Amino acid sequence: MKTPVPVVGTWYHETIENLVFEVVAVDEDAETIELQHIDGEISEFDYAVWEELSLVQVEPPEDWRKAYELSKEDSADNEAVIHPDNGANPISAIEPQITHGLLDD
Repeated sequence: MKTPVPVVGTWYHETIENLVFEVVAVDEDAETIELQHIDGEISEFDYAVWEELSLVQVEPPEDWRKAYELSKEDSADNEAVIHPDNGANPISAIEPQITHGLLDD
């Protein structure tokens, strides 16, 4: 069985040690693959070790957010842009003083 190419964001099951993890980074220069296990632990393999693993690509586990204490609502729109309400900041209401053409901060 050929070992799958590590893809960031993809979940794998290592069948011999019964590990489930997500690839979170691939460093081509250092030839390492960084993993995050379902319990939140971070580890890494070098390319040689990766090639020796018995891996199967799997769907993310249902409870993978548990280690990160995230709910479904937390991840619903993680790309949303947040704009602060400038009116809520009392400092924004203070006008700067200009003396002799210089701005007094």
